[in-house]
Amino acid sequence: MSIAVAGLALAESSGKPVMHSAVFNWADLKVVPTKQGARRTVFDAPTPALADFECHITTLNPGESPHPPHQHADEELMVIKEGTLAALQGDKTNIVEAGGIIFEASNEMHGLRNIGTNRATYFVFRFSPHDLVK
Repeated sequence: MSIAVAGLALAESSGKPVMHSAVFNWADLKVVPTKQGARRTVFDAPTPALADFECHITTLNPGESPHPPHQHADEELMVIKEGTLAALQGDKTNIVEAGGIIFEASNEMHGLRNIGTNRATYFVFRFSPHDLVK
């Protein structure tokens, strides 16, 4: 069995349909208010190559964090749409502005906080390969 076919079989066993090529328009994304700001769910599904691929968009009010610093086996990529964030990575904090990109490696401590005076919005892409040990 090829790796692609094996991956597809694993993805289908999760109970969620496998995501194929798609377009997601900003205007079609439902805004859900949160205590910290807002969230837009874009997708959360297996793909032919990944056990799970998830994307959501977080908007943080000034001074807010989405949650306390944490770590997990999945890897994440965040693209800053607007605002200024403090990105904690291990014991170092970096300032990231609109257009910046943050990568969080597997099992490394990380966290975010909006340090600006306006709302900050960023896209989160979470990758879970088929062989990921959680």
